[in-house]
Amino acid sequence: MKTKTYQTGGSIIPGIAKERDMVYLVNTARKGLLYVEFMKIAAQTPFSIDDWSSFLHLSERTIQRYKKENKPFDPIHTEKILEIALLYDKGIDTLGNATNFNLWLETPNVGLGGVIPKTLLDSTFGITMLRNTLMRIENGIPA
Repeated sequence: MKTKTYQTGGSIIPGIAKERDMVYLVNTARKGLLYVEFMKIAAQTPFSIDDWSSFLHLSERTIQRYKKENKPFDPIHTEKILEIALLYDKGIDTLGNATNFNLWLETPNVGLGGVIPKTLLDSTFGITMLRNTLMRIENGIPA
């Protein structure tokens, strides 16, 4: 895994300070993210295009087509990208830095039934489970 420098205290989503700007998120999801906007988010995470392909249930070729045609991702895919980005922000805030959160994402979690958290990012229910687990950690509840 390559080492990156991540920002803290803000959001990896361009144009947003934190998840509190829900109207911005709704409007962005409705219009769809362009590939360049998606890449600004993806570059702030440790996830490869192959990972994103799995999370979004799109082939890598389809993702490359969004780049080539310069068209926005469909709203359903944009919403998933934003949900993952918000979870990533939450994980960094909760665990102190991106390195700790990246390790947490790759480590089997007893509180999640031994599942590796990253494998849950392909489902909205999985993302919700991870967000809830991070909130428990934040509140000192064993997770």
